[in-house]
Amino acid sequence: MRHARGPRGLATALLVLAVTSTSVRADESLWDKFMAAGAESYGRGQYGEAEKAWQAALREAEQAGPEDPRIAASLSNLAELYRKQGKFSEAESLLGRALALVEKVRGPEDPGVATVLNNLAAVFATQRRYQKAEQLFARALAIREAANPDSLEVAASLDNLGVLYRNQGQYPEAERYFKRGLDVRQRVLGASNPGVTKSLDLLGALYSDQGKYDAAEPYYRRAHQINTRAYGRNTPQTTESLLQYAAVLRKQGKHGQAEPLYTLGMQMAERTYRSNGPALAAALREVAQHRQAQGRWADAEPLHQRAVELLEKAPNADGLELAAALTSLAEVYRHQGKLAEADALYKRAVALTEKAVGPNDPEVATLLEYHAVLLRLMDRGQDAAPLEARAKTIRENARKAPPSPGSTAPAPTSDFP
Repeated sequence: MRHARGPRGLATALLVLAVTSTSVRADESLWDKFMAAGAESYGRGQYGEAEKAWQAALREAEQAGPEDPRIAASLSNLAELYRKQGKFSEAESLLGRALALVEKVRGPEDPGVATVLNNLAAVFATQRRYQKAEQLFARALAIREAANPDSLEVAASLDNLGVLYRNQGQYPEAERYFKRGLDVRQRVLGASNPGVTKSLDLLGALYSDQGKYDAAEPYYRRAHQINTRAYGRNTPQTTESLLQYAAVLRKQGKHGQAEPLYTLGMQMAERTYRSNGPALAAALREVAQHRQAQGRWADAEPLHQRAVELLEKAPNADGLELAAALTSLAEVYRHQGKLAEADALYKRAVALTEKAVGPNDPEVATLLEYHAVLLRLMDRGQDAAPLEARAKTIRENARKAPPSPGSTAPAPTSDFP
């Protein structure tokens, strides 16, 4: 089963086979069909249909008895769906039940337990409950290393701990885990296997978050070279890695080197992402960033506008992605003096972000501050003041919150996924 992308780059797994019984039962076929139908709907973003299918799978498994291991797989998939929709309490409850079942049936050190622990940790990480997430990710890693220290499952656990530390601003710790993950992947797959690009991308993003673009460049370049050899042009993997490489050149001011890569990357994105609106939107936004860096605001505007339109039309589009696209377009409008248009977009971006992460998240504070700056440019200080006060309160409350290990800083964001 393909991995779903979890919060802030965390890898979560849909469980179809990972915790099922190894014996073949005559009544498994209907459960298999429900699980496969749910996975297909989930992959298309049809979450309502996925929920119905996985609920039917759960009912089918429960008919075989309260300890049927297929119950855990059904619960885990439903939980991942709910996590994706921001229904965290429901996801946590289902995963808690799945964990208890797998531990009882297979024992606390079984690799299936690690998979459920990983997904439960992702639910906590999404809510910035970092200490609890770290404990569960660490336990999952220990189980996987005991089973087979040179495995892709171990690499995934190392990645997740690295991402958790990266999201808290603990960059040295994140680097240590990402490099361990790279070492494991290279031993298991070989240095030129495209599976290694996962680790290369994580390290490139980590250095980029710190402004160390010269350190990030060789990782992105190597990832693109591997993808080009493995997949050829006009594929999602090669298109994404090309634009990531172009972005790190842009951030170093190497516009001459970046320009032909962006031109080619835009052509490839149009062909590759024809039926994938969110992916094409991300590509458009990255090319727009390149134009903005050169002061070409008018040239960037239509790209941001199209990105917003694509995300608005996408079924079950990520609210934070749309909020980021709206914010980018608002900034373009602000630089061109289109302040009223920017004002409307900031309001939408704040509302979407509040819905996605809650009204008291530091990401909301950042958008409120951006909006307040715009309002003051419009001589609307009376409207800006309450936004500034609210942003200040959010940040103060975040600092007063019980600390998780290390920083509670908001997760870094990147221009291109």
